[in-house]
Amino acid sequence: MKHKTVCVVGLGYVGLPLAEAFSKHLKVTGYDIDSDKIVNLNRSNNEDNIEFTSDQSKIKEADFVLICVPTPVTKSKEPDLSYVKSAAELVGKNLKKSAVVVLESTVYPGVTEEIVKPILEGKSGMKCGADFKIGYSPERINPGDEAHTLEKITKIVAGMDDETTEILADLYGLITNVYKAKDIKTAEAAKVIENIQRDLNIALMNELTLIFHKMHLDTKAVLEAASTKWNFESAFYNISLSSRSFSAFAVNSFISIFLSVKI
Repeated sequence: MKHKTVCVVGLGYVGLPLAEAFSKHLKVTGYDIDSDKIVNLNRSNNEDNIEFTSDQSKIKEADFVLICVPTPVTKSKEPDLSYVKSAAELVGKNLKKSAVVVLESTVYPGVTEEIVKPILEGKSGMKCGADFKIGYSPERINPGDEAHTLEKITKIVAGMDDETTEILADLYGLITNVYKAKDIKTAEAAKVIENIQRDLNIALMNELTLIFHKMHLDTKAVLEAASTKWNFESAFYNISLSSRSFSAFAVNSFISIFLSVKI
């Protein structure tokens, strides 16, 4: 593992910390299409083990390619996978044989295997399983949260088969704690419901705060009193109201799935 190279595609609030964490153990290439960002990152980079670039050919040198791109929603409130598809096309065109491609973006169950995989195969001319492997490890970066930084959290990993899952567990185990999910779709579903739970909690606290304010009640005092019961979830009142939200993507993703399932 120590001689392997990692390429992180997408250097936003998810990709950049990931690239920096892996650079403490492995050679890392950080790729982004934003050339200005790359210039600024290289200007401030003092590490020998990490290189920032907008040269897509560098992706071909990587043994592991981690896709960390946004997943917003369309105007019609449907999951927007355009960034994921575009990144998969880019990686597919520059994919090294025997590499492992890992999606980190928030997606609904099935995206990695049913959308990303065919794109990688089509653009690379290679066969998944025989020539390269795929996996999923949902991001859990919470900007501004010093209590739950990358090295302090548990990272879910899932590969297309048991062997790939073990490889990814070894890879991510270099930088944080690891949980091996049953399969890729299970890991994808776990990520979606994580976001749904968080956003429902935030929405609930916002509504309760408005209600208590009109009743001239101290919200914090009410929650502290309620929290003395053993089954009251402390996360309800520990959530930061400034927390980022993917509720639209998460909720609409699952609505799309449920509508397509015949019960």
